[in-house]
Amino acid sequence: MTVSLAPRALSRRTAEELEEIARAGVQELGSGTDHEATAAEALEWVARTFGLGAVAVASSMANTVLPHLVSQTLPGVDVLFLDTGYHFVETIATRDEAQRQLDIRVVDITADLTPKEQDAAYGADLFATNAEYCCAMRKVEPLRDSLRGYEVWISGVRREEASTRALAPLVTFDHKNGLVKVNPLVAWTSDELYGYAAQHGVPMNLLLSAGYPSIGCEPCTQPVEEGADPRSGRWAGSAKVECGIHVI
Repeated sequence: MTVSLAPRALSRRTAEELEEIARAGVQELGSGTDHEATAAEALEWVARTFGLGAVAVASSMANTVLPHLVSQTLPGVDVLFLDTGYHFVETIATRDEAQRQLDIRVVDITADLTPKEQDAAYGADLFATNAEYCCAMRKVEPLRDSLRGYEVWISGVRREEASTRALAPLVTFDHKNGLVKVNPLVAWTSDELYGYAAQHGVPMNLLLSAGYPSIGCEPCTQPVEEGADPRSGRWAGSAKVECGIHVI
């Protein structure tokens, strides 16, 4: 794994300490209750509880609503972008525009092997023959390695997106990665997401207006029919519905 910018150095609290902080956050923010905190309130809690260098935002650059929102509370925050080597040019352009426009620090994360090296080691087009392993090597493992330098990561998971995310919490302890995870947009609808984007003029991936409501790697993402499951274009034709980054 390599990064174009190194995550900020941090003396991290232990996993046990972070798990206790997560439990306190669940109580304070009412995660999963009828009185659940708003996105802004959740981010205020993050800012009070963790220093800037302890916070990472994960963004696929399908849109930049989450990086923009977080930067209002934590200007200069690290935004981790998994550059898999298979992205649409529109996704890379969105990343570049986000870095130019927003008060964030984009950290490009890549896998240990380039796509060509992966083809040589595991056969051509691993994404077609073993999508689980491809995602593990190009997304899950690089993100896990990068998150070791942080105490909390912020994701854009929303309950409305898919049945696999319907019970996603606002705040939790991520046992897989050993740190706190916050999903400030978890209760947002698509209308709220696009409304925020329009109100603030944040960069949006051009593919969103071309039939791609959910955008992953180019070889594994197809446009979907209007009204269809937004994530049905991801790994279309297979039973795979998640890359493995988010364990709900």
